[in-house]
Amino acid sequence: MTTRFRAAVLRSYEGPFAVEEVALGTEPAAGEILVEIAGCGMCRTDLAVRRSAGRSPLPAVLGHEGAGVVVRTGGGPDASVGVGDHVVLSFDSCGHCRNCLGAAPAYCDSFARLNLFGGREEDAPRLTDTAGRALAPRWFGQSSFAQYALVPARNAVRVDPALPLELLGPLGCGFLTGAGAVLNTFRAGPGDTLVVLGAGAVGLAAVMAAGAGGASAVAVDRHPRRLALAERFGAVALHADEAGLPERIRRLTGGGARYALDTTASSPLINDALRALCPTGTLGLVARLNTPLPLEPGTLDRGRGIRHICEGDAVPGLLIPVLTGLWQAGRFPFDQLIRTYPLADINEAERDCDAGRVVKPVLLPEGRSR
Repeated sequence: MTTRFRAAVLRSYEGPFAVEEVALGTEPAAGEILVEIAGCGMCRTDLAVRRSAGRSPLPAVLGHEGAGVVVRTGGGPDASVGVGDHVVLSFDSCGHCRNCLGAAPAYCDSFARLNLFGGREEDAPRLTDTAGRALAPRWFGQSSFAQYALVPARNAVRVDPALPLELLGPLGCGFLTGAGAVLNTFRAGPGDTLVVLGAGAVGLAAVMAAGAGGASAVAVDRHPRRLALAERFGAVALHADEAGLPERIRRLTGGGARYALDTTASSPLINDALRALCPTGTLGLVARLNTPLPLEPGTLDRGRGIRHICEGDAVPGLLIPVLTGLWQAGRFPFDQLIRTYPLADINEAERDCDAGRVVKPVLLPEGRSR
């Protein structure tokens, strides 16, 4: 059976997205599901394809923060969801390497191949345009800037049907990353202090998670609106260009922050964050560094550490239910960061995201907006 539907296709690294008809010429295989997408978040990683120097194959359907309803399933012994289930989609992983078996799927041995650079070998050429030309295999196991997505069942996390499904997609990546860094990596709790560099979707999710866990947070950014959001969620807001930033943070945190999370990949801010840490404090990096990182003398003295954090060190099937539960309790109001757009307006959503006019765009394939 061939399924035809609308999807946003990126055909060149410099060009706009084009919403057009595509065809999926296969049924779900064992361990796969077909999901009708209710909404899909736009993540900076989707937009970074434009700077990938050809490593991410085009033309492609991007999108990796999808949520929707399962409409078909291939069954199989690994099937964990069924037709009619509401699901949030997250990143792909092999399921059998040492890290996957050790509950660290974000560090899967095949993470880059499965999510960024072509997908599984068996995927090609399932998705085609109307002329029959192949589109790149699944992006992050999803390609969910579309009305439908064919995904591995292990990527999908069942959620309560009473939840606002069209808004849940970012819990599979952006919000998962920020909240997971705080709750999983740092395990921040009462009495702990956290500095967040960059009050975008990932940074503000970290601020909210810190508040939910009883930790205090300082947020650093250049956008007044984002700083105001950080304050709304309980953080002390500081402008990134403020003179003496590390000293100000140390005063605010009683001698230095226990943890810092950088979402900016800015070398000066990373060095500021290290200087703002208390002895044995930890800095986590979630943004990809595209240039060498010069560390200034003394920044790693007194037991301070630095590490990269991928996908919030999360097992999506464990963390996503925690986050939805916190939202239901009013302690993780991620919906306040979202602005929705019809899928047809994907290029406007990208412009607004780049300009900082919106924290988290969510695309609605059926053209609904709110």
